[in-house]
Amino acid sequence: FKKVLDAHGDWRKWLNAESFSYALVHETNLTEESHFINLKSRKVRISSGFFEMGFDGKQTWISPNREAYSGKSIKFYHNLYFYFFSIPFVLTDPGVTVEKVEDKLLNGKTYPTFQAKFDSNVGDSPEDQYFLLINPETNQLEYLLYTVTYFDNTAPSFNALKYEDYRDNNGIFFPRILTGYVYENDSTKAIRYNLSFGDVLLLPDEFDTSLFEKPSTGVYAD
Repeated sequence: FKKVLDAHGDWRKWLNAESFSYALVHETNLTEESHFINLKSRKVRISSGFFEMGFDGKQTWISPNREAYSGKSIKFYHNLYFYFFSIPFVLTDPGVTVEKVEDKLLNGKTYPTFQAKFDSNVGDSPEDQYFLLINPETNQLEYLLYTVTYFDNTAPSFNALKYEDYRDNNGIFFPRILTGYVYENDSTKAIRYNLSFGDVLLLPDEFDTSLFEKPSTGVYAD
């Protein structure tokens, strides 16, 4: 797994950084978001043209009201794409174990594969499964197979997420494009979502705590 991390650049910059930000575009409907994260506390703020959303270290919130976000759960969404975008670096978190497993076949190609497992006290959904399919030529992550158990799904199916167009960001590589697919019979099927990323910054100092506090117009929501 260290070879995989090395293939994504100087990953120690991730360990030494205090904050992280990037712009995200949902290509399916061309909505834009700006994400800001303090890496040690995992406080988050998401700014879009429709809402402000955040996690202040204790609770998730949204402004101007709950109706501004049409999804099922603020708590589920607030760090969803941060986590996907930050793999493999975020798998260096305490309480995460990554181990080599049997190669997997996807779309007729064989991939060296790693499985990430989470201690029971790590994150909101420690039962989620993550398999990292590694490009055998570059050693970079090409596909993530994952399940979602957050919504009390006891028998979740796997989804596939493709990582493409890695860009050098001051010596550390992040994908510019993530594409989510329906996954069936070792193949990717219909596209579920498509995201593009830009303006990626890893910073040596934390964002001011006030950035993550609920605005006066906001409400706490799960």
